[in-house]
Amino acid sequence: MFMSLVTLVVPDYAPAVEFFVDVLGFELVEDTPSTTNDGRPKRWVVVRPPGAETGLLLARADGPRQEAVVGAQAAGRVAFFLRVDDFDAVYNRLVAASAEITPARDEPYGRVAVFADLAGNKWDLVGPVKG
Repeated sequence: MFMSLVTLVVPDYAPAVEFFVDVLGFELVEDTPSTTNDGRPKRWVVVRPPGAETGLLLARADGPRQEAVVGAQAAGRVAFFLRVDDFDAVYNRLVAASAEITPARDEPYGRVAVFADLAGNKWDLVGPVKG
């Protein structure tokens, strides 16, 4: 058993795909036209880290209720934890993309920095212990 997808509500598809694919280095697994339950057009967009089984379903906010959770899906807490082998490369791509990110720090479990995705959700970027 494993979790295959986690939904992330985003303001729009294109900027979300750009952030996750171009900045974080995720793979675009699927981008398929679809429809809502009442027949309006939408897309089924899935991204995931290379080699991972679990992906993110990037769901464009549909209406005021969903728009209200964009960037606040975990009420300001860190919601997602991205473990990477090359911490400095990902950290530097986030800085170059002008992402909101804290200075990197060393913890017993590895290098860590907190960053916000394009919608404002907080993530921990975690890399190997520096040494």
